[in-house]
Amino acid sequence: MADRPASEIARETLKQLAARRLPPTPDNYRALYEEIAGVRGPAPFPEAGLRSILRVMPAQTPAQKRLLEQFERAVTQKDWALLQSTLVGYANQGLSAVATVAVAADGPDNAAEPSVLPEEFAQLLARLVETTLPALGEEDVRIHEMAQQLTAFLRSPRPSIATAQQMLGNFSYRLSFTTEEQAAIRERLLELLHMVFENIAVLSANDLWLQGQAEALKAATTPPITLRRLDGVQRRLKDVIIKQAQAHGRSLEAQEQMKALLSSFIERLAKMTVASDVYHETLERCATQIGQATTLEEIAPVLQEAMQATRSMALDSRLIHAELEDLRIRTEQRQAEIVRLQEELAQVSEQVRHDPLTGALNRKGLDEAMEREIARARRLGAPLCLALLDLDNFKELNDRLGHVTGDAALVHLAEVTRSVMRSQDLLGRYGGEEFVLLLPDTTLESGVEAMKRLQRELSTRLFMQGKEKVLITFSAGVVQLQDTETSAEALLRADAAMYLAKRAGKNRVVAA
Repeated sequence: MADRPASEIARETLKQLAARRLPPTPDNYRALYEEIAGVRGPAPFPEAGLRSILRVMPAQTPAQKRLLEQFERAVTQKDWALLQSTLVGYANQGLSAVATVAVAADGPDNAAEPSVLPEEFAQLLARLVETTLPALGEEDVRIHEMAQQLTAFLRSPRPSIATAQQMLGNFSYRLSFTTEEQAAIRERLLELLHMVFENIAVLSANDLWLQGQAEALKAATTPPITLRRLDGVQRRLKDVIIKQAQAHGRSLEAQEQMKALLSSFIERLAKMTVASDVYHETLERCATQIGQATTLEEIAPVLQEAMQATRSMALDSRLIHAELEDLRIRTEQRQAEIVRLQEELAQVSEQVRHDPLTGALNRKGLDEAMEREIARARRLGAPLCLALLDLDNFKELNDRLGHVTGDAALVHLAEVTRSVMRSQDLLGRYGGEEFVLLLPDTTLESGVEAMKRLQRELSTRLFMQGKEKVLITFSAGVVQLQDTETSAEALLRADAAMYLAKRAGKNRVVAA
């Protein structure tokens, strides 16, 4: 039968289609043609099924992206050999679970269209859904119910791709509305917080000690908001509140003491007034008695009484004058104490964790920042670089131009550094002319390059002292935090590298 002409086989195939009342589809025609001819042709290439798999294949790494492009090319060209090579590539990467098309050893005839999600991929989707929920709040009960149903389905044995696709579509549609609502709530809360902080600043115009807090809170709630910024402001305000409470308590105590002094002052004035009234009454009575006297014997005792009253009045006046002078001195001292405490309150917001000269973190603020960034780097598995900077020839600069110029040079270095730094980088004054730069998410090579970029920037921004241009340079040691290293150990390594930079000729960067 295999020797029959193809035209005859084709006519017989058409007759059988009509006799069996089968729809004249390509699949029915091919099946009857092969039956009549007695041969079996190659199985059709399952392009539709393979393209549905193509949409869920991973493409996170460069190797996966290359394999995905190769997978798509194999499907487009209907190339079984290339497809098999692609799946082997995925298997070599430990991703054989996603290769849901099984190419059998006896050829492509046994290729089956996938219908079940790979277990590893389903588990990843379930964790993704669960991780998303905490950011959505508790207001939308329905989306939490949908999430529970979806994660339960994804963790069930052999979850269907079609069902998972439908459930994910419904969940993502609901999720889009919830995320928009959460974004609007967040924006409105920030607006309200800004209104509160601005109102605090207006109401406390005469209380300068509150200005630092209000400005810090306004800055912290200005987008883009990061957890690092909020954490830093929280720590700063906590310390400020404690110190301000102490200073404010001392100020209130001084005010109470001043009130007591003023009360004593008023009391003394009242006694002086009473004594004066008694004295005047005595003099008036004596004058009346003298006017009525007819002999000297009658006048003598009256004069004696008047003289005694006058001496008593003079003595009381001297005593009261001395007391009032003492009250005046003590009142002025209390007033000076109140003024000093108010100035202390005004400055405490800026001097808690920051160096008052350069505005960089002081040792306390730097220690807290280093511990916080080290914990973050280890939690996320991210690199963290630390650079120790030391101004070159700083003693000579102080000796030649004076300490005021030396301080101005430190301020200049801090300002240029802040202009070059990223928002997540942190600058601290380690002591004297030494500074520390914390560079999160930075490898050692990138940290060295960042310090060299800062050196180039300093060379273009000359420090002016009067009409004299002064070139400010620094030597730096850069380290990348090791797995079990403490901040103190990292600083020791950075200090050793910085010393090598000094020995090598200064204005250099050395990696440890």
